[in-house]
This record gives sequence, structure tokens and C-alpha cells, in this order.
Amino acid sequence: MTLYEMAPRCGGRARSVEVDGLTLDNGQHILIGAYTETLRLMQLVGADVRQLLLRTALELREPEHRGLRLEAGPPIVSLAMAVARHPTWSWRAKLALMAQASRWAMMRFACDPALLVADLTHRLPREIRRELIDPLCVAALNTSSHQASASVFLRVLKDALFGAPGSSDLLLPKAGLSEVLPDPALLWLRQHGAVVHASTRVHDLRPTPQGWCVDAACFDHVVLATPAPEAARLVQAHAAAWAHTARALPFEPIMTIYARSAGTRLPIPMLALECDAKRPAQFVFDRGQLGGPQGLLAFVISGARDWVERGAVAATEASFAQATQALGAWLRAPLQAVTVLTEKRATFRCIPQLARPPLQIAAGICAAGDYVAGPYPATLEGAVRSGVRAARALH
Repeated sequence: MTLYEMAPRCGGRARSVEVDGLTLDNGQHILIGAYTETLRLMQLVGADVRQLLLRTALELREPEHRGLRLEAGPPIVSLAMAVARHPTWSWRAKLALMAQASRWAMMRFACDPALLVADLTHRLPREIRRELIDPLCVAALNTSSHQASASVFLRVLKDALFGAPGSSDLLLPKAGLSEVLPDPALLWLRQHGAVVHASTRVHDLRPTPQGWCVDAACFDHVVLATPAPEAARLVQAHAAAWAHTARALPFEPIMTIYARSAGTRLPIPMLALECDAKRPAQFVFDRGQLGGPQGLLAFVISGARDWVERGAVAATEASFAQATQALGAWLRAPLQAVTVLTEKRATFRCIPQLARPPLQIAAGICAAGDYVAGPYPATLEGAVRSGVRAARALH
């Protein structure tokens, strides 16, 4: 087995980077208990799940103590109890949510593939949509509810909130993302005889009677675990239709604004923030509670196209103003900017009926990535599952 890695460090959009002596993640990746294939892969390559991930109940809590917390147990029971205990929702709103959840379950979490999340949930009370549906949608799909696919959103709800016990648990990395999976996976590959070429971009991919040539080396099979545009470049001459579909995917950025506030410790490691046109961040992470330096906060702006266009300075100033208003009770010192990390192609935009390229590109060559056709949005679990499918398809 041979691995060609274009970057100096493996991990793609889920890796650690060094900034001014700090080890930071290039994005805040949230795992949940339903990520069974990701957890299985971590165990396979020797990554200690208990040491590397903080497992907590799913909690979409805002600084004002509003929010939903699902305790351990059967998810449907946990959801009903969490809804009943919600401190600010009216009983009318709570009953409306549970009635709608029951209808989705009776529909087997399937709907018209052309439907938007906003259309799917428009009959729910405003507070339910604002405090539950919208944050869940943008966190899972990196697409606003007014643009996002309802069918993909229902699949996420099915696996997370109506799956096996523990499926809704949050799994937050307590170490750098490179330590969580890429580095253990790379070590495991080398221990099993793989040859790894880092900082090596493949320039030419050609079919042969026996398989495929990657630049000057020939192999029986190839898995393209690259971003969609790079995969399209490599196979354009041999699978033009596949390349066209991959190249046509719309993408959505994510911005992560890192800041210091000496002495600050949030009540929980991840807080939801109320956002709008002037308040860009949907979540803030206390990295001091997740293995990082004390007082280091990460503000996450998903679906960040508008803020990327406005620029990092404008996004930082708006996020700091938002934080001062929302987190004033916990901020022990003024926020100081550390850096802004922007993934311009963080995920594909998860819109209804989006054409995604299939796993199989041609005989002997498959694609693996979160953008490959499948039931999941662009998540770690979607990427891992596509990799497993690609390996099985080629064997």
C-alpha cells in the first residue's frame, strides 16, 4: 500500500496547525455517539477514544441557561424528558415539538427530497426553530435551514436523536485533531507496511491493462481520498461525467476565530450563541476545558460565506461584540485576537437534490470523501463511511 499526501501533514480539513507557538485545530469538529464507523476506525488504529474524546450529554445551551440537554438513556425517552424540562419553552411549544417528532418517526424520517428544512419545520413554534432546529441544522449540515435539505436533516435526526442509547452523546476532542485520528492512522499504516509520501502532489493518473499508474508508479487499485476539485482534475481525461459532477458541487466556508481572555472559563465546553446578521458565531468552545490553554476560546461561524466576503477583521469585531454581550458574566478579561482560520471549502452546501458524484469513478478506481454520494452531510462520519465503502468495493 502506498499513500500520497499533498500536504506536509495528514488530516485534510480535520488536522492541527501551528500558529505562533500554539497548536490549534483548523476547525472545531463535533462528533456524536452515532458516529459508529469513526469510533471503530479510531479503535482499529489504536487511538484511545476515552482519552481523546470528552463524552457528554448532547446540550444545546445558550449563555442565558436556555437550551436542551439529553441525559443518558434511550434517545426518544431522553428527548421527551429534555423537552419537558426545558426552562423557557411553553407547554404548547413542547407538545408541538413532540407531536412533530412523532410524525417524522411515523414517516420513517423520510420526506420529499426537494423539501427545505425551513419548509419541513415551518409549523413549529418560533422558539423551537430558533433554539433547536436552526442550531442543529447549521451544526450538522453547515447550511442554513432556509437552504438545507430536509431529507438529509431528517437522516441526521434519525441517527442522533432516535438511534441506540448514547447515539446523541457529544464527543468533543480533548486533544488536537491530528492526535485524534490522522496521526494514529498514519502510524498504523506505517506499522502495516505502507509507504507514505508526504508533501507529494500527484500530477498524472493513467489507466493501464493491469490497473492505474500514479505518476511513474503502477498499482492494481486507486482510492482518491482528495477534495472534490482535486479528484476532478486527476480523472477529467478518463471520467469526464464524474469530474463534471464533482467540480459542480457548491461549497460553504467555516470560519474559526481564536481569542484569548485570561482567567475565563465557560460553564460548559461548548455554548450555543444566538446569531443573526450582526452576530455571526453560532457556537463558542472553551479550549481550556478541551486540552488547550486556559482562557483560549474558539468562535465558530458556519455557513460563513457572507462573513468571508466581509473579511476576517469584520468577522472578528462582530464576534467580539457578540461575545461581550452574550458572555459578559464569564469573561474575566477583554478578548484578544489570536488568529482566524478559514476553510473556504469546508463542506459542500447541503441543498435539496444536490447531485453528488458516485463512489465508483471507473474500473479499479474509487473516490472517498465526505462529498461522495451517500445519506450523510459533509461530516467525519460521512468521510469515514465512504472510505470503508471504497475499500470494500475494490476488494
